[in-house]
Amino acid sequence: MTELQAVILGILQGAGEFLPISSSAHLALAPRLFGWEYQGLAYDVMLHLGTLLAVLIYFAKDWLKIFRDAFTTPRAPGGNLLWLLALASVPAAIAGLALNDYAETVFRDPLWIAFNLVFFSAVIYAADRAPAQRLDEEAFTWRHALLVGLAQCVALMPGASRSGMTIMAALFIGYRRSAAARLSFLLSTPVILGAGLLEARKITPDQLNAAFAWGLAASFLSGLAFIWLLLAWVKRRTLAPFLVYRVLLGTAIALLFWN
Repeated sequence: MTELQAVILGILQGAGEFLPISSSAHLALAPRLFGWEYQGLAYDVMLHLGTLLAVLIYFAKDWLKIFRDAFTTPRAPGGNLLWLLALASVPAAIAGLALNDYAETVFRDPLWIAFNLVFFSAVIYAADRAPAQRLDEEAFTWRHALLVGLAQCVALMPGASRSGMTIMAALFIGYRRSAAARLSFLLSTPVILGAGLLEARKITPDQLNAAFAWGLAASFLSGLAFIWLLLAWVKRRTLAPFLVYRVLLGTAIALLFWN
């Protein structure tokens, strides 16, 4: 893999991790479309570490407050957010371990990805139009954590989108778009960290090269940019443009790989 290819994959990772367009779908499809050698799921997951660093830095003050409140004022509104985020991560951890083989094989079929892109666009659209979206992060409960965590399991299928599924679940529950996006980003931290630690053992020494470093840097920088973009966007606008892109991409992939 060349440095340019790694940078492109890193940018796709940074965009797809935080926009509801599915990073795993883009990372799985790009090598097929451009004729590149596919580096494997472990390499894709390791690129996620760039976006992990992005979300840690972007929300550094939030994470410090979350940890402080968890131990000093756990019964205050928002004081139990750390434990709720941990609870919401449990379903994805179990599903990831149970379905890892499918994630590397069956789920990465282009037609399956195309179906997920289109189908879940309709689901996210319905959530985006749901009424009574007034809750913020302090309203997060253990029931909400489990529901969002279960929705996150669906993101094991490329094309569903981790951010898309978690934002969708939060919107259906009644959270404001900006609060749903923030919860999604905070929840990405333990999930990306866990997946990275699980897949790190599969990375070979020859993959830890200059191209990989460029890919990590690209995913980190683009991750910062797209976190800012989506948070700014959802304050005043719907998710419709991202859903249109998903449908167009899914349709194009289906037509391209039908035979």
